[in-house]
Amino acid sequence: MPDTPSVPAPVILGDEPGSFPHGVLAERHPAIVRQVRDAFPLDPERRHALDALLASCADGVVEPLPADADPTGRDRDRWAAWGMDAYAGRSWYDVPWLWAESHFYRRLLDAVGYFGPGPWQGVDPFRPAKLAELDAPETDEELAALDGLNGLPADERNRALLHGSLWGNRADLGFRLSDRGAATGTDTEPLVADDSDTLWSLLPAPGTGAPRQGPVSLCLVADNAGRELVPDLLLVSHLLAEGRVDRAVLHVKPYPYYVSDATPTDVLDALRRLVGAGGTAAAYGERLWTALTDGRVTVRAHPFSCAPLPYADMPADLREDFASATVTVLKGDLNYRRLVGDRWWPPTTSFADVTAYFPGPVAALRTLKSDVITGLDAKTVAALDASGERRWRTSGTHALIQVRR
Repeated sequence: MPDTPSVPAPVILGDEPGSFPHGVLAERHPAIVRQVRDAFPLDPERRHALDALLASCADGVVEPLPADADPTGRDRDRWAAWGMDAYAGRSWYDVPWLWAESHFYRRLLDAVGYFGPGPWQGVDPFRPAKLAELDAPETDEELAALDGLNGLPADERNRALLHGSLWGNRADLGFRLSDRGAATGTDTEPLVADDSDTLWSLLPAPGTGAPRQGPVSLCLVADNAGRELVPDLLLVSHLLAEGRVDRAVLHVKPYPYYVSDATPTDVLDALRRLVGAGGTAAAYGERLWTALTDGRVTVRAHPFSCAPLPYADMPADLREDFASATVTVLKGDLNYRRLVGDRWWPPTTSFADVTAYFPGPVAALRTLKSDVITGLDAKTVAALDASGERRWRTSGTHALIQVRR
C-alpha cells in the first residue's frame, strides 16, 4: 500500500556536497554561464554581467533582481511575491533547490540583456542549441520512423506515440517499440510506474462505447523544446486525429528557462520542422497547423510557468484552466517536481495524495532526472535499489506514467 503523508517531507536543498542538487548548483550552472558566454559575441557590459553571475554561483548569495531587470516592474513584483524577501542574502545552497534553480535562470536572462532595453532584448540565449537539435540527423531518423506507424494496430500506435512523448529525445525508445527492459540494461523495468491504461480511459476513442460527457479537452504542459517538443506535438495531433480530444491547450514558458524549456517561438520552430519533413510527419504537422488556426489548439504562456514554486501555489486563473480540462498532462522532470512538491518524499508516498490539490484529473509523463519521486510500490523500490544502478532516480534511464483521476 502507498504511504499517506501525514506531514510534508523536507524540502530538497542543494547544501549536501556530492548530492545531485549540489552538483547542479556547483557544476552545471557555471557550465551554462560559460556556454552562453561563448555562444554569442556579447559586448563588455554583458560579459561582465555573466562573469559576475559566475562568481556568484561559486561563493555568492542570492541577490534581488536589479532595478533595470524589468522595465515594467511586473516581474520584480512577482519575484517579491515568490519569496525574494525571504531568500535574498542567503547562499544559493541554503534555499530550496527549485527556487535557486529558477532564480539562476532569471538572473542569467538579466545578464544577457534579454529583458532590455538594448540589442539583445528578446534574444533567447539557448536558441542556437535548440535549433541545432531540431536540425540534427537524429531528428530526421525519428521523423522518418513515423512512416511505419500507419501499419500498426491502433493500440500499438497509441503506445508508440505516448512513449515517444514520454522519453523525449531518446530515439531508441521514441517511435520504435523496444523490448521490455532495454532502456536500462538491468533486470528492472524502464517504466517504474505505468498508469497508461487509466490515461487512455480518460481520453476514450469515439465508437468504443466509453462514456463521453461533452467535448474532451486536454491541457498539455510542455517541457523541453527541440527534439523533445516534436513528439509532444505529434501526440496532440494524433489525439485530435483519433477523436480522443476535441480541443487542446499547450502550455509553454513565456521566456527562456532551464536551458531548453519550450517557448512559443520553439513551438513554431518545431511545427515548421514537422511540416517541412515530408511523409507522415508533415501530415501530423499540417493537421496541428490547421487546428491552431481554427482554434481547436491554443498556446498559452502563463507567467507562473516560470515560477520557482510548486503547482500547489498556482494562481486562480491557471487553476481555472486546469479545472476545465478533461485531463492535464504534465511533461518532464521539472513539471513533476512542481506537481508533487520538490521534497524528499519516501518513494512509496501516494501520488494521488500529494496531487489531491490539483483541480482535476492529472497525469505525469516523466523521465527520471532528479531525486524526487512518489507513487512507487515497495517491490519496485526494492528491485531498483538492488539493481546496482546507484543513481536510478537521476540517470534518465527510467520513466513513469502516473495518473490521478
